[in-house]
Amino acid sequence: MLIAILILIFNLVFTKILAEEIPIIVIAPSKKVQSLSTVGSSVTILDNDFFDNSNEFFLGDALSSNNTSSNFFQSGGHGTSSAIQLRGLPKRYSTVYIDGVKMSDPSSVSNDFDFNHILTSQISRVEILKGNQSSVYGSGAIGGTINIFTKDPKEGFHKNLEYNTGSFGTHNLSGSISGADKKNSYYLGLERFQTDGISQMMHNNEKDRYRNNSIVGKYSYDFTDKLKFQSNLRLADTYLQYDKEVDTATATHDEEVDGIESSYNMSMTYDYDEKFSNKFTLAKTYIKRIYGATENSGNALQDNYYGDRHLFSYTGNYNFNLDNSIVFGVEREDDQIGYNKDLSGRENKHNYVTSNFFDLQSRFTNNIFFTFGSRFDEHSIAGNEDSHRVTFAYLFDDKTLKIKSSYGTGFRYPSLYEMFFVYASNSKSLGYVKAENSKSFDIGFEKFFSNINLNLEATYFNLKYDDVLEGWKTGVSSGLAYTTQNMPGTVKSQGLELISKWVVNDFLNLGLNYTYTSTYDGAEQDDPNKNSSYTNAQMVRVPRNIINIKTNFKLPNYEDVDFTLSTKWSDMARDYGNGNRTYNDERIDDYLVNDLQIKYKLWNSYDVFLNVTNILDEKYETARDYGQIPRSFNFGLKKSF
Repeated sequence: MLIAILILIFNLVFTKILAEEIPIIVIAPSKKVQSLSTVGSSVTILDNDFFDNSNEFFLGDALSSNNTSSNFFQSGGHGTSSAIQLRGLPKRYSTVYIDGVKMSDPSSVSNDFDFNHILTSQISRVEILKGNQSSVYGSGAIGGTINIFTKDPKEGFHKNLEYNTGSFGTHNLSGSISGADKKNSYYLGLERFQTDGISQMMHNNEKDRYRNNSIVGKYSYDFTDKLKFQSNLRLADTYLQYDKEVDTATATHDEEVDGIESSYNMSMTYDYDEKFSNKFTLAKTYIKRIYGATENSGNALQDNYYGDRHLFSYTGNYNFNLDNSIVFGVEREDDQIGYNKDLSGRENKHNYVTSNFFDLQSRFTNNIFFTFGSRFDEHSIAGNEDSHRVTFAYLFDDKTLKIKSSYGTGFRYPSLYEMFFVYASNSKSLGYVKAENSKSFDIGFEKFFSNINLNLEATYFNLKYDDVLEGWKTGVSSGLAYTTQNMPGTVKSQGLELISKWVVNDFLNLGLNYTYTSTYDGAEQDDPNKNSSYTNAQMVRVPRNIINIKTNFKLPNYEDVDFTLSTKWSDMARDYGNGNRTYNDERIDDYLVNDLQIKYKLWNSYDVFLNVTNILDEKYETARDYGQIPRSFNFGLKKSF
């Protein structure tokens, strides 16, 4: 009702206005280049300017205060497990791609992906699609898809150097070289981050160290005007100390994890003519995690997890004319998990999925844009699934108002871990768990008031999914206390996203993002064996209300100095209690956090940064028992030449 009243007031107060259309280009919605004005899905874009003007170490921190319908949580300080929840759903319902390579971890419990190792200095752009995207991106893209693009080379020869130092013994050094000519282009970026850290949990004061050595590389070669080779590589070698349990008489806080996170792809693009282009891609993701006690603990036992993914795909794009086109393709994805518990012997499991998809884009009239897409997947164990999506966008003649809407179906196949290590039947003859299925709908508008330089966007969303895969106590004779089952309940999420940006003048910009999310965890509430420990139907770690306010200002006559104050308020949320206290429902208190960034342009060639994080030294949690970084300082220097 509030949004409806605001729309009415704005349209009564302001007369019809004209605005020059600024062509914002996106890639993620349909895997092709298109204007944002024609997209019916909800899209959030963080571009190259955003990252050039940011001094955040990690991508998750950058997304936390610059996005709607998402909740960022982290199990402690830098390097600890973290995730983005889109539209109130757990992280396993959002797929993540880096330079087109799917980054979910085949060896994780739910085939999801942690954000804890993605540093920002090599990132140029992020496009976040919200709502069901399975028709384009397949299994898991129920809440949305996060597409991350690393930096591209530019013509000539370029060098970049960045250094940051901050509280808790934190140092970050990164550099890159890049270049391009008529046929070749290349980019190579190196980065080392290290910190003494804070305690992962709130119940002790010992420090948990973290280290990250990363490399990003790209190379392309144009054989002819029609035939082009492209490749990219990303590798992160990490080390983290962490707390395994809440402070107890037996807790030693000496756990550690070594990890490798890598991906690459190679592709050949062939443009048959101006209308028809073809792309063949070979991609690989490899993730290794080795958990165990530190060297001084005297405990040599380790848990090793290995996840491999190979993908071969063909994607075609045919433009019937300027207003109508189709994207289509086939994919073969092979996943493998290697699991070695306490050095007792490695066990490997694998599966594969073959897929066919298409996405048709059409301009019905000068104002109406329409897309329709479908995908058909065949899983080697869990069976066949199909998904569909339709989007609609109406752009008014003055190009200041767009109405948008989308409807889609989606699915998530069970992970290898869910199928082989904690599945309910314990017997293939009795049938494995099956895929979850979802439906989602959203509708909204985007409005630009040119006479006051105000952008306003509002979206209502509603989604649900069935056949929920959850772990529950069962009576099977496997000896497992918990197994994965398709639960009879339905998980629901609905809410409202509000985004505004007001350019007051040359010295002051204001931004306000607000998200209201109401969820219903049917997997627990509808469980016939549920007990009184579940006191709230809201999904875990999903606040009902989140407000982000960003104030950017410059001082008159001192335009080289740029101030940005970021304020985030998060409502209380539900979470599970730690296992040492039983897993009953507990609460994460609401919190208010303020961060300040000061940027200074020195000699027109150096960018100097000073960040004060958590100015008021708020003690707060985004995951129960795991403390967040207290007041800290970060000084940085960037130089491009």
